Amino acid sequence: MKHTTQAKPASHAVTLPYVNDSGYYEIRLESIGGLGANLCGKLLGELGVGYLGLNASAFSSYGSEKRGSPVKSYVRFSRPKQDILHNSPVEHPHLLVLFHQALSSSQPVTAGVREDCVLVINTSLTPEKMRDELRLHAGTVCCVDALKLALQSKSRVNMVMLGAIAKASGFIPLDAVKDLVTATLGKKYPDMLAYNIAGLELGYQNLTVQFFSSDKRYETLPYHEAQSKWGYQNAPLGGANTHFGSTVSNDLYPSREGFIPLYLPEKCIHCGLCDSTCPDMVFQFAPGEYRGKPGMLNQGLDYHHCKACLRCVDVCPTEALVAGKEHEHPEKQWFVRNMDLIVDKLDFEPAGADSEVTSESYLDELRVDGGLI
Repeated sequence: MKHTTQAKPASHAVTLPYVNDSGYYEIRLESIGGLGANLCGKLLGELGVGYLGLNASAFSSYGSEKRGSPVKSYVRFSRPKQDILHNSPVEHPHLLVLFHQALSSSQPVTAGVREDCVLVINTSLTPEKMRDELRLHAGTVCCVDALKLALQSKSRVNMVMLGAIAKASGFIPLDAVKDLVTATLGKKYPDMLAYNIAGLELGYQNLTVQFFSSDKRYETLPYHEAQSKWGYQNAPLGGANTHFGSTVSNDLYPSREGFIPLYLPEKCIHCGLCDSTCPDMVFQFAPGEYRGKPGMLNQGLDYHHCKACLRCVDVCPTEALVAGKEHEHPEKQWFVRNMDLIVDKLDFEPAGADSEVTSESYLDELRVDGGLI
């Protein structure tokens, strides 16, 4: 899906700080479905044309339209007299935006990053820690806890990230972004406008920035297009999925959106409703004794297979399972591996997920697109 537009008279005309050999300033957004990166990319394209006096091109790349699936969005800016003739993915971004920190553990998100690149990352970690986690050769790392700020402002992650992008770019005025959001999302969701503006401001104000020069410990990662193991020549006949129980040998950690089910064993009555509703064989039961009677007792969760749909939280009758922020629980004492399903290697496979942030199923408040009304 591609959208290219020509510059219009601008209310916040800017000058691009630098461009590549083709005359473009390029942005790549790396995310998973449900965090709003696709919309953020569209808004950036419209921002360039309608408010900054630039030419712009914006398009996205994604597979199935479901929560948790990898999403990439590409934006190109050029000076008013410079036409944008490329419609290929952005290989060497000037600005790389990582909406979901966990993608770095499974996807080559820093591919094509050079020393002049600015990285904006949704994380609670410091730039130093993110640099090591990304194994980044060089570049400027900007960190913002977008999930925390989205909850604080009652907006969405993409609004916080849009404000952070404006600050990290060095040339996008925050007032221009506010005008854009007011004219677009404000018109569609007027009750959400104040919350979205608050999210923009928090993202702009709470960015931690640090530059890292080249480090011999880490190598530059060349850009290459992701290739599927199955194609039209070797896919199973009829599109059958021969990998039954398709998540048991895959690590679903990168498809979670910041929340996980927390297990409170002292409240558990071992009714098994969590196991019945779980789509991914997460809960581990073993023979034991409860209230003087033998039975199968809940031992905990195997988070390798949990995509944080939080259905177990919804169904638990005693609140032995509650939703919590994953970054607040790095050490999970209730994390129990499924001995029957342990494999030598866990691969990341995108999976749909219902985020507690944007789902009405687990909330008392009325929400529209993840924001409180």
